[in-house]
Amino acid sequence: MGEAGDAGRFADLDGERLAAWLSAHVEAETAAMALEKFAGGQSNPTYRLRLGERNYVLRRKPFGPILPSAHAVEREYRLIGALHPLGLPVARPLALCEDADVIGAPFYVMELVEGRTFWDGALPEVSTQERAPIYRAMVDALARLHAVDPVEAGLADYGAPGNYFERQVARWTKQYRAAQTDDLPAVERLIEWLPATVPVQERTSVIHGDYRIDNLIYAPDRPQVRAILDWELSTLGDPLADFTYLAMNWALPRTGPNAQLGGLDLPALGIPSLEAVTEQYCEATGRSAVPDMNWYFAYNLFRLVGILQGIKKRMIDGNASSSAAAAKAAMVEPLATEALRFAERAGA
Repeated sequence: MGEAGDAGRFADLDGERLAAWLSAHVEAETAAMALEKFAGGQSNPTYRLRLGERNYVLRRKPFGPILPSAHAVEREYRLIGALHPLGLPVARPLALCEDADVIGAPFYVMELVEGRTFWDGALPEVSTQERAPIYRAMVDALARLHAVDPVEAGLADYGAPGNYFERQVARWTKQYRAAQTDDLPAVERLIEWLPATVPVQERTSVIHGDYRIDNLIYAPDRPQVRAILDWELSTLGDPLADFTYLAMNWALPRTGPNAQLGGLDLPALGIPSLEAVTEQYCEATGRSAVPDMNWYFAYNLFRLVGILQGIKKRMIDGNASSSAAAAKAAMVEPLATEALRFAERAGA
């Protein structure tokens, strides 16, 4: 963390220009300004911003060349600005800067929501009795998001019309091609099979695009979701995209202290089964059931391949936003192989 007097620099930002902009756009004291970059994250670099006695969050686009339509902090800002007044658990947005000359990239500032982030889906830091309510709160928050009427929220044009999965398969194929560095047969098979087998879309809602437990902030003393974070991939689309992305954490084998739950003894841990959270989500959203999820799992992993391939390309170009870029880049091929396995279970 650096103070404003440190030659006007905050590691990778121009502190003097930032302070001048904040003085004009955020009602806060900037004389004692401090900035600290949050560890991790590969999408939009994010910082804790202290202005006087108050804490905020600054979120910016990466520096340097980026893929078309990626890292759209302007869209994030618009979305949380629409959801916050509706009582959805999102941070209150304060100001958007679209002028890249201020700090080197567009950014926005929002309030900092204090609370707990659970990085490990096994929830080792809480008691067995607390785990099920934490998971139920996560599913309830997702159902609340999917209940928002995009038209009433002023978000009717937040996503393109038509079948969401068809659009997304095309988008991530294009993104993968734009960042492609290797020839991976599994990816080529998915690019051929997915668009030919797209399921029918029955509902349209605001979807998060990366909904999992470590993108939530919980109240410090109870199982309540206080903020949903990282809206970079949000759009209008099929709510099953969000739910099946979340459900994938039960289906994928656990590889470390992350959101994945595959292979864990869930009853012993007090964590609901996939069947239980599916039933809860269906009840909360008025569904009788969800379709076979193998196609959706294949799609979700294909999309992750596209995202991680973008990280790999940024790493090669020298623009990756954290030291974890190499590890994430190495996941491209294994995830493509896993995606193809799910596709084969769905009939590929």
